[in-house]
Amino acid sequence: MEQAKFKISEENVNTRLDKFLKDYLGELSRVYIQELIEEGYILVNDKKVKSSYKTILNDEIVVNLKEVEELNVEAQDIPLDIVYEDKDVIVINKPQGMVVHPASGVYKDTLVNALLYHCKDLSSINGVKRPGIVHRLDKDTSGLIMVAKNDNAHNFLAEQLKDKTASRVYVALVHGKVKVKKGIINAPIGRDPKSRVKMAVVKDGKEAITEFSVLKYYHDFTLIECHLKTGRTHQIRVHMSYIGYPLVGDPLYGPRKLKYGDKQYLHAKELSFIHPTTKERVTFKTDLPEYFQNFLNKIESNN
Repeated sequence: MEQAKFKISEENVNTRLDKFLKDYLGELSRVYIQELIEEGYILVNDKKVKSSYKTILNDEIVVNLKEVEELNVEAQDIPLDIVYEDKDVIVINKPQGMVVHPASGVYKDTLVNALLYHCKDLSSINGVKRPGIVHRLDKDTSGLIMVAKNDNAHNFLAEQLKDKTASRVYVALVHGKVKVKKGIINAPIGRDPKSRVKMAVVKDGKEAITEFSVLKYYHDFTLIECHLKTGRTHQIRVHMSYIGYPLVGDPLYGPRKLKYGDKQYLHAKELSFIHPTTKERVTFKTDLPEYFQNFLNKIESNN
């Protein structure tokens, strides 16, 4: 394991630990540094601390960089809907039902398996099971996802997600008629204390902000557009359920008695970010998947 050591001098006193290390380890993103701190790879005076820790004179900081594991995830010839690709980035229109990366019990037929067959070069920052993956989409969510081909691109894109300069827009169909045309949900999200597989709005959760606006009303449903200001696990699904309008077809947070096949009606329709090389903003859009549009057509006739 590669290691780096620092001793805090007067000029670096009272500086956030993650900021100090970002300045001195310029090739690593602040997001990645924060992950290393949280996982205990970075110690201050032999103790684990938080990213917000303020440095003190003569603090001894040890940075242990993860060893790059040998890639052992199988490459599979799975068709990909590639919206854009160059030497730095691939933008994929992910189908509903596809898992993004291998995890416990799921090692095949994921987006990563397909990406490894499509191209050999993917960033190594997130390890062997998540090469190139900068952000996630839930299995049952369709739409646009960006993938990094190299570590520099990965760091650059991850920083944009962190500082909210990247933009992600979703379309969702929810139960009921949303009373306000526009709204902002600002409610912290963390692990549901009652369920290991669910997230929930909890007091000590991480900041989570979702902006939404109504696109169309149906008899028993509302079609909405959501702008993510943060990227918490299941954020839109948790937030909409929290305010009383759960997603149609949501297997975790939706009404148990109301089932509409095996589809969840949440689609990442737009993705915008500053390109790692050109430094110009690029924006990609995609239509609703066929199953989503067909269901809208069906409920339109019932209006």
